Amino acid sequence: MVSLEQIWKMQRAESPAAVLAIGTANPPNVIDQSTYPDFYFKVTNSEHLTGLKEKFTKICGNSGIKKRHMQLTEEMLKANPSICDQAAPSLDARQAMLVKEVPRLAQEAAVKAIAEWARPRSNITHLIFCTSSGGELPGADYQLTNLLGLNPAVKRVMLPHQGCFAGSAVLRIAKDFAENNRGARVLVVCCEMVAVTFRGPCGTYPDGLVGLALFADGAAAVIVGADPVPNMEKPIFELAWTGQTILPDSEGAVGGHLGAAGLTFHLQQSVPSLISTNIEKVLAEAFDRLGVSDWNSIFWIMHPGGPAVLNRVEERLKLKAEKLRASRRVLSEYGNMSSATVLFIMDEVRKRSMEDGAATTGEGLEWGVLLGFGPGLTVDTVVLHSLPVRP
Repeated sequence: MVSLEQIWKMQRAESPAAVLAIGTANPPNVIDQSTYPDFYFKVTNSEHLTGLKEKFTKICGNSGIKKRHMQLTEEMLKANPSICDQAAPSLDARQAMLVKEVPRLAQEAAVKAIAEWARPRSNITHLIFCTSSGGELPGADYQLTNLLGLNPAVKRVMLPHQGCFAGSAVLRIAKDFAENNRGARVLVVCCEMVAVTFRGPCGTYPDGLVGLALFADGAAAVIVGADPVPNMEKPIFELAWTGQTILPDSEGAVGGHLGAAGLTFHLQQSVPSLISTNIEKVLAEAFDRLGVSDWNSIFWIMHPGGPAVLNRVEERLKLKAEKLRASRRVLSEYGNMSSATVLFIMDEVRKRSMEDGAATTGEGLEWGVLLGFGPGLTVDTVVLHSLPVRP
């Protein structure tokens, strides 16, 4: 007879969960930020709103973004004019695009991660799928399972409408799965598309212009597992600790509403201040047990949100310019891809570490932090332990 305690122990891994592979993908349609205001006001038939266009042009110029990827094209918008209308009942038109395109882009990222992992897809035991773009039953997790040809017994978790902090939250959940299910290999996918939020400008809703200037399409996939197989799996980062908190006095700072006209986001100007004011407390909780209090001694994978968030955190913590370089580069080259963004930044950090000849995947440093910010205002944190760089 096997006791319950023995069964419990047999299910637990012997080492921390680790990121074993990363893959990213974007739609082929590229939007140049410098010409985006002209494009946007043209396709939404809003060129007569000269004051709003002038404001939007300024926002785009201060966004820190050079280019973005979007599944939406001018042809798609002409075929679905309700999407460009601020208040038209356009959810059906948006859904018709998203239920097809979100799983397809997710598949592209997942295939890259699986190829890097270099193990059979049948060894994937869990799937976590996160998106705020659309919704269907069965969901995108089910569609991706079929597109990839995963084992139909794969254990699936769908995280809808979590927003930008979810890129960290999915790693937190994957860590629990991997460490409490011996031999588990968790495929984590975040896929976001602006088709759910795109709409024409509105003078009574000026904060909507900020989201239109920042958000972009992207998908990222990682494979997480504990007890890596020697000479077969190459762990990139170990997931040492995770946490989540709602910042005080932040209710309503970031939010959204899904209705007949699609998903409407609200972003208050107080967001950068709320994050920077509370960031030291968040970091202290995460790193106190490690005795780390010098924030320049760790590597950074931080959701950028927008340049104001990066600037305020950098100023508050007196960070060296290179600490947030990866976040700024991903923001510049891809925009804010909501939940997928921090996984793009994770990929950027490990690639830069390899290119620079660093000893570890964390730019030569042992410890690092991954931070996601989103509706709530929620901060989701992962403490990362870097590993030796392997070709």
